[in-house]
Amino acid sequence: MRVVIAGAGSVGRSIARELINNGHEVLLVDHNAAEVQPSRVSDASWLLADACEISALHEAGLENCDVVVAATGDDKANLVVSLLAKTEFGVPRTVARVNNPKNEWLFDEGWGVDVAVSTPRLMTALVEEAVSVGNLVRILEFQQSGSTLVELTLPQDSPWAGRLVGDVPWPHDTVLTCIVREQRAIAPSRDDLLEAGDELLLVTSPEAEPEVELLLNPNAPQHVEDA
Repeated sequence: MRVVIAGAGSVGRSIARELINNGHEVLLVDHNAAEVQPSRVSDASWLLADACEISALHEAGLENCDVVVAATGDDKANLVVSLLAKTEFGVPRTVARVNNPKNEWLFDEGWGVDVAVSTPRLMTALVEEAVSVGNLVRILEFQQSGSTLVELTLPQDSPWAGRLVGDVPWPHDTVLTCIVREQRAIAPSRDDLLEAGDELLLVTSPEAEPEVELLLNPNAPQHVEDA
């Protein structure tokens, strides 16, 4: 997979290292010469240019790109990069960094954003995920589809603890994607038993979130901890 990352600061470089370690081809783009230091991520390609300019994106080869990551520290720049990537180059997937949570409402398909990642919001979600048992925690929302990734740690008194995954009447548009048990990720099958303390990761819709929480934990206060 070929990925272009706009923004070669600490966030962009960290993303690049992870993607390269996973076998992907990465190009880092930044207009700040002080940030464009290939020795920082030696296995990446580098381009000194303003990613908000179409000419720079042509030079970056976005027409042959699978994913664009807008990871600068400027929300306006991240929106422009996402919009150009989607509308001018037809990039299949755009991921944009949200620096100011107040701007999160802008990061949607209207601006060409498929996935918006708000670091403060994500950190809040991870804190809640770590300490909450039985409460549904929204980890992130996929802008293009409107689906959400949620987590719930199955409580001891859940009616589905000790039952098979295939027995659970999951709400419409809800899929159990992963069970985390004793620091081990399990790809669930219909014949897997659910256990109290399991961390369940599900893809669902905002409308179905209360139903998911009520199903798995009837004793939970009916709200979603939207991080």
